[in-house]
Amino acid sequence: MESLSHKKKVVVMVALMTSMFFAAINQTLVGTAMPRIIATLGGMEYYSWVITIYMLTSTVATVLVGKLSDIYGRKPFLLSGIVIFMVGAFLTGLSTTIFEMITYRGIQGLGAGVLMSCTSMAVGDLFAPRERAKWTGLMMAVFGFSSIIGPTLGGVMIDHMDWQWVFWAFLPLGVIAFVMIWRIFPKTAKAQAESIDYLGSLLLSLSLVALLIGFSWAGTKYAWGSIEIVSLFAAAILFAVIFVMVERKAKSPVMPLSLFKNKIVVNTSLSGFLMNAGMMGAMIYLPFFVQGVKGLSPTESGFVNMPMSIMMIVLSSLTGRWISKSGKYKRYAISGIAFMVAGMLMMVMMDSIAMALASMCVFGIVIGLAMPVFTLAAQNSVPLDQLGVVTATSTLFRNLGGTIGIAVFGSVMNGVLTRNMEQAMAAGQGPDLSKIDPAQADQLGTLMNPQILLNQPKLAEIEASLPEQLQQSFVQLMDMLRSVLSDTVSTVFMLGAALLALGLILTLFLKEIPLRSANKGAEKQEA
Repeated sequence: MESLSHKKKVVVMVALMTSMFFAAINQTLVGTAMPRIIATLGGMEYYSWVITIYMLTSTVATVLVGKLSDIYGRKPFLLSGIVIFMVGAFLTGLSTTIFEMITYRGIQGLGAGVLMSCTSMAVGDLFAPRERAKWTGLMMAVFGFSSIIGPTLGGVMIDHMDWQWVFWAFLPLGVIAFVMIWRIFPKTAKAQAESIDYLGSLLLSLSLVALLIGFSWAGTKYAWGSIEIVSLFAAAILFAVIFVMVERKAKSPVMPLSLFKNKIVVNTSLSGFLMNAGMMGAMIYLPFFVQGVKGLSPTESGFVNMPMSIMMIVLSSLTGRWISKSGKYKRYAISGIAFMVAGMLMMVMMDSIAMALASMCVFGIVIGLAMPVFTLAAQNSVPLDQLGVVTATSTLFRNLGGTIGIAVFGSVMNGVLTRNMEQAMAAGQGPDLSKIDPAQADQLGTLMNPQILLNQPKLAEIEASLPEQLQQSFVQLMDMLRSVLSDTVSTVFMLGAALLALGLILTLFLKEIPLRSANKGAEKQEA
């Protein structure tokens, strides 16, 4: 598609940006609203699973669609991704239990993985790496714009509408995106007949599913050393070993092992893994501080995210132009992750909304500087006929990082929260229930869970219903819960900062080659 006229390319990019915005706005709407939704449905212990299942299915879809779209073209997968995403979003809005929501979010994640990865691949088909940097920056700006209006709009909707509309409101945009891709996106000739690596795809999927479920259940549903978790990790390793053996002999492997002889692909994959693990694993718990500790409504919580999105739009657009002009990218990756470490350390010390706003500004700089670099560098280091698989591989490692990060941080969150609650009660920070009427003590005892802080309307209703003699004890209990929750999320953010510091060290060793000005076969990087 690189031979298309510039005007035609711009029209195609408009269609791709519409598709990107459709997927992104649905994703960013949910973040602010999810704590209230989970509090309504119940099942706080499964909170991370709602996010994890989305990441898991999108990860599996991403890696499988890479090779297939190299063979059959991007268009059918873009269209199918939109349809699957819409079906998943509609069903999610029909959820009546946390388990139904987890199931339907898995379907939505499947569509998101196909749609988002094919969008990145299509940009690679249209433009050579040097020009691609500019357009990648614009695609990131579209995501940034959705990040501005998404959290705020999600907060407004959850405050004033039934929560189901968080998932349904933008479904008409999905129809528009589908029609635009159907009418505008050019058909590409099918590649020469290749055998599809069904066995390799199955083994890779089984390994990923076992790995991610193991991380998600460890420390929450089962102990880390339990037979269930050990068996899952053992199965993941077994499937991975068999997968490698199969890929060595496959005529058209779903993930060519030769990719991992390329040091740039290896470095960018690992750096992206650590960056997403640190960022996603910690950022998902920011609403716990803003809404739970500081008592902001979901609407107000959305405004806290706004500085990050504004900085992301500005920096991603500028960074794309800078990279396109100079053909160099390493400096942006290093500076971006360095800012990310600083932003995470600010979150560790966060004790006010002003500090939260400042840390969000820093994170916006990070995303604008570093996010586009790793995929772009990996794409630049391989021939055009491997564009799909290298993009899928890069996205796979980023998604794995985010998924594993969320799961591990969820386990840390639950464990530290329990420990902090026990220590706070032992230290006498909460009300002395022994001095209260037993019936009233039982009534207060039901509130001994920081989850209640995330549902402010219900909290206000409970407070109003308590007799006057319990009001002081109620206030003391809420202060204790806020202190416990604040200390817990600080621990989570510290873990995120440690992972990001490792990513920064790794990025220092990233080999840089100038971005190509044409989509030709990449030079061999290694002897």
